[in-house]
Amino acid sequence: MSVYKKFAGQTMIYGLSTIFSRLFNFILTPIYTNVYAEGVYGIFTRMFSYVSIINAILAFGMETTFFRYLNKHEDKKREVYNNSFLVVAFLSVLFLITGLVFTDSLTRFTSSNDGLASYEDQRKYVQYIIWILFIDAICVIPFAKLRADGRPIKYSIVKFFNIGVFVGLNLIFIYVIPAFIKHDLAGADWLATWFKPNWVGYVFAANLVASISTFALLLPEFKQIQFKFDKALFYKMLGYSWPILVANLSFIINENLDKILLGEYLPDSIANHETGIYGAVCKLAVFISIFNTAFRIGAEPFFFSHAKNENAKTTYANILNYFVLALAILFVGLIANIGLIKYFINERYWVGLPAVPFLLFGYVCLGIYMNLSVWYRLSDQTRYGLYISLVGAVFTIVMNIILIPKYSYMASAWVSMMTYFIIMIISYLLGQKFYPIPYNLKRMGAYLGTSLILVYLSFYVFKQNIYIGNGFLILFLIGIYFMERDNIKKLLRTA
Repeated sequence: MSVYKKFAGQTMIYGLSTIFSRLFNFILTPIYTNVYAEGVYGIFTRMFSYVSIINAILAFGMETTFFRYLNKHEDKKREVYNNSFLVVAFLSVLFLITGLVFTDSLTRFTSSNDGLASYEDQRKYVQYIIWILFIDAICVIPFAKLRADGRPIKYSIVKFFNIGVFVGLNLIFIYVIPAFIKHDLAGADWLATWFKPNWVGYVFAANLVASISTFALLLPEFKQIQFKFDKALFYKMLGYSWPILVANLSFIINENLDKILLGEYLPDSIANHETGIYGAVCKLAVFISIFNTAFRIGAEPFFFSHAKNENAKTTYANILNYFVLALAILFVGLIANIGLIKYFINERYWVGLPAVPFLLFGYVCLGIYMNLSVWYRLSDQTRYGLYISLVGAVFTIVMNIILIPKYSYMASAWVSMMTYFIIMIISYLLGQKFYPIPYNLKRMGAYLGTSLILVYLSFYVFKQNIYIGNGFLILFLIGIYFMERDNIKKLLRTA
């Protein structure tokens, strides 16, 4: 089997489960934006931004470290698994205890003063999130083990079950229970005694139940853990993981802090409203984010396992070339069809559509950066990932603080795009110095440059005309075919 076929197979299996689970989750976006007012959706957006940031801290970079040390110390696979899990478990238990003790302080810190939610409601949101974070964190390494063991079916089943429970409970709370009460069906009187119509807290409750179900399905992986700690190995893993932690945390800050800062640097009267609009249009850019995530999940184990091959760098260069090609097609295709995609959110949120092209190109740059980052992971120079991400995080924070008061969520979209572009360039320059990979810059630059021109014409000049936009997409695909046909034939012959 050729290396490219192996890579495609691994990425396809793990990636498809991620794509379908995320898309399944995406069907909730039009429901949320129809049911919840912009301000209420802003609460939801802000709270889950906190979740993303804390998740990165609790994982402590151990997922990537787990894959690296499995391949680096093949004679100590059980010790690597034990160490990775015990580190994350220790941090998670510490967080759980601290969070429950200081729930009131956390509620005061995260709550808003716009009257959209009572203090008691916001306290419940915080409690739900504390437990969600704890359970999700201790499942990180067992999930990684499924990938490392080459068990995509089990991995996919758990992922699908998690999202199925989450989506199903949301539909029950939003539609089924209100229908029972409205039509006085069986149990309506009892349901009416506790049910709160359109209460956003049910979103957090549904997430908690889904997390518990995931934990239950992963119990066989938990049973394989031995509470034995390899101290010498731990120090080596720690030296690798903590820069990954900071890098991941900085990435999450780039991804989510803008939604928190919108709540801090806009007037209370509009903060949640503007955050809600921004959160909704960010969902329209989620398709490239899903593609990036699916690629990372499938590619990460492959990159580590293939590192010892003689032609590894050439393989990585070819993979990035086609990855950029796919991103460019997605970028043009999504903007070409923005007139249809916008119907996934309520028309009250369409005022935020001008932010979408910037968000999408930001995700394009982020995807390239994720691919480029292979150099510091494979050369055990993860401190450079830390430095790069810190630059991005500082830029994100400073520029959002400066621009948000004047430009609101548009500033956040601009800053997000610029941040990912900057870290992409820095990663490439450092990578070529310390771990040079023969990337075809001219070809990738041509794809990205052409996609930017077509997106500008489609969105701004021709005002999102779906026919002209898709005409540009077809021309782009034809041009790609003539550019890549010989390379594709070579790949197929070696498959």
